[in-house]
Amino acid sequence: MEQLLYERLCGTAGTENVLVNEPMKKHTTFRIGGPADYFVLPHTKEELAEIIHICKEEHVPWYILGNGSNLLVSDQGVPGVVIQLYKNFSRITVEGDRITAQAGAANSVIARRALESGLSGYEFAAGIPGTVGGAVVMNAGAYGGEMKDILLEVTVLDENGGFQFLKKEELELGYRTSIILKKGYVVIEAVFGLTYGHEEEIRGRMDELKNRRVEKQPLEYPSAGSTFKRPQGYFAGKLIMDAGLRGFSVGGAKVSEKHCGFVINAGEATAEDVVKLIREVQRIVFEKSGVHLETEIKFLGNFKTPGSTSVRSNP
Repeated sequence: MEQLLYERLCGTAGTENVLVNEPMKKHTTFRIGGPADYFVLPHTKEELAEIIHICKEEHVPWYILGNGSNLLVSDQGVPGVVIQLYKNFSRITVEGDRITAQAGAANSVIARRALESGLSGYEFAAGIPGTVGGAVVMNAGAYGGEMKDILLEVTVLDENGGFQFLKKEELELGYRTSIILKKGYVVIEAVFGLTYGHEEEIRGRMDELKNRRVEKQPLEYPSAGSTFKRPQGYFAGKLIMDAGLRGFSVGGAKVSEKHCGFVINAGEATAEDVVKLIREVQRIVFEKSGVHLETEIKFLGNFKTPGSTSVRSNP
């Protein structure tokens, strides 16, 4: 079956775009993760749909990956097929005050295109370390802005292998959630409605937010971004700091001393190091404040640590 699966994937995406036993640490911003059985790079929505169809026919689990910025992959790796939508799936077009971006386009690149086109509204997302697909699925936000503020419509691949066009009103966008997440749709591309502005002001706002990130976030270390969701009425970083966990470490994983809301790979951290640290932070914070911290990062693969929750590949 494995040989047949490999041949079918190569027949769809091309042999050069199907990698076997590909280390996932090369494809996550945490720089952690064992190998994926198969790592596939489609270049069109038709290829993507066919790859998923093949996985379903062969009863092989599959997972959609952007640039791996909000993800912890287990040390054992990922069984099945990882389908990356990143630089291979990143076309951006500008028409008037609208920007259309494929799922693999980086938020930073879209923000630069908006700046070059004199369009305002995407500045808040310039530093969100991920792709537009993941940002739309999670209704990503930063510095007072969210995807729902500028999103107009999304093209998705649904569970039946068909393409759907969904207006913003149909997306049920909430705090780090959407109908896309709930139904397991795959984002193909998104359309954003921006406003015309002055390039100097847009650049100034982007520079301001960049400086704030550099000052407050541990960008010099590999991480998956903010580790925990914001509890209602609280800030995760402050709860962790007040619990005396600034700089707390397990193996190579560490609570950032610069921003306690970030768990960083301080040096050769394993996925198990990270999970153990997260569980300890959750336990101690709950003991001291009564607040349960919910993780914002996703987990992929099998983990040994009791209580860890894995985001499975799609069956």
